[in-house]
Amino acid sequence: MEEVLSQIRAVLTTTPARWQQLTGTLPADLLGRAPVEGEWSATDCLKHLLDTERFVFPARVHAFMQGQERFAAFNPDAQPTLADPPSAAEMAVSFAQARTQNLALLATIAASDLGRGSVHGELGPVTLGQMLHEWAAHDLMHTVQAERALMQPFIAESGAWRVYFRDHIAQAG
Repeated sequence: MEEVLSQIRAVLTTTPARWQQLTGTLPADLLGRAPVEGEWSATDCLKHLLDTERFVFPARVHAFMQGQERFAAFNPDAQPTLADPPSAAEMAVSFAQARTQNLALLATIAASDLGRGSVHGELGPVTLGQMLHEWAAHDLMHTVQAERALMQPFIAESGAWRVYFRDHIAQAG
């Protein structure tokens, strides 16, 4: 079980550096480009990761560790929109700072805590171990989603090589 915690920590440790590299290197218009209408851009994915890093995952860890019987589901569409949103690079820095705090929180969890249970507002009974796996998968999923969005203008202009990217072409609805 300690190996599982180590793997989860490893994934959670790599994500901020990936985002800082992406946002520090790529132009804002590419980061902000949605792959197709209605899908998230890389910047949208980063905003969601930042929101969950601040408001969801630490609250859930505390809920499990304090023995709370239930916790609410998270609705990303219910998050407020800022009139003057930070740049993607600024969000990446904020994400890295929040992740540093959450890695310290994660360091307080022992393998014996992974079986702690609670009830998720939509999903029903869950354990801390399952939630930690979801956290790592969530990081990877939204980073892959962002990179898929970033790929689209390059795939579109790749000519005959486009056939090699057929599994990665974003399709509307």
